[in-house]
Amino acid sequence: MRLGSGRARVTLQIIAEQLAVSTATVSLALRNSPLVAEATRLRVQILAREMGYSYNRSAASLRTDRTNILGVGFHDITNPYFAELLAAIEETAAERGRSILLATYGEKLDRQERALTTLKEYRPDGMIVCAAGGSTAESFTPLIVADMPLVQLSREIPGLDLDFVGSDDRHGTVLALEHLIGLGHRRIAFLGENQLISTARNRYEGYRDTLAGHGLSFDPALVYAGYGTRESGLKGVQHVLDATEPPTAAICFNDLTAFGAMLGLRHRGREAGADFSIVGCDDVQEAAQWYPALTTIKNFQGEMGRRSAELLIRRIAEPAAPVRRIVLTPELVVRGTTAPPRA
Repeated sequence: MRLGSGRARVTLQIIAEQLAVSTATVSLALRNSPLVAEATRLRVQILAREMGYSYNRSAASLRTDRTNILGVGFHDITNPYFAELLAAIEETAAERGRSILLATYGEKLDRQERALTTLKEYRPDGMIVCAAGGSTAESFTPLIVADMPLVQLSREIPGLDLDFVGSDDRHGTVLALEHLIGLGHRRIAFLGENQLISTARNRYEGYRDTLAGHGLSFDPALVYAGYGTRESGLKGVQHVLDATEPPTAAICFNDLTAFGAMLGLRHRGREAGADFSIVGCDDVQEAAQWYPALTTIKNFQGEMGRRSAELLIRRIAEPAAPVRRIVLTPELVVRGTTAPPRA
């Protein structure tokens, strides 16, 4: 059968007529159903390819009220931490027959509102969201009112009773500080303080509490505020080095901040590990490749991404299930950027 100009859309009915089978058989064969004999399944799939058949996802979603799409809203994908989260989400979704649709918005609340609204218009079955800094429960009211299944990832919004997957950020900073104190450091900076995001608040809380627990005084001159960027680390380490009593070590909000701090030390003719100790957070793949390799807190972002996708798929299937919080326990990874303070 010729389709004239070749522009007519190939349908299940056309394929069925060509092979003298039912449209139900064609549909099952294209989905690799075991209910269809292998020989018939191959005949259907070969002809569908030859005729240029394209699956009509929109029509299917109208029939089933499911698109098999998971929406993902991230404030940042330039940070390898979020790229690793995204890769794990995509792999897990694909294993379960889902696709992902990504929206990004930086740390801007207005951009986040537009991006998530646009994402919702594509009718995903649910969304995984890492919120922009300064987000509140009200920021997600339109999605909640629309009964959109939601999972918070990494960052948690106060007052929002939704599924959450993240790391025990406070504990991670405690591990880092205990390591540095054990090496003999007493003047320890914190680079990347930020009260707009839960991860930074929790890590900073661990920093303050651990200092107090060891009888070490808190010095605001050793704290540099900012988001977790290389620029914050580069500027932050130079800022704290200019303190009246400079530190001998620094805990960084994340690995990107630590990479910037290592570069900032070199601007001052110093080297991480040899002259000043640096601890990052996340353990992105790049951390082990720097020279010296970065001591950091491993947050298991691959596991976090996988668990968030699994949790969202569960939430879609069971809308009334109890809310779950999955908090992974981080680990300290000691490499070359930490050592006892120089005499």
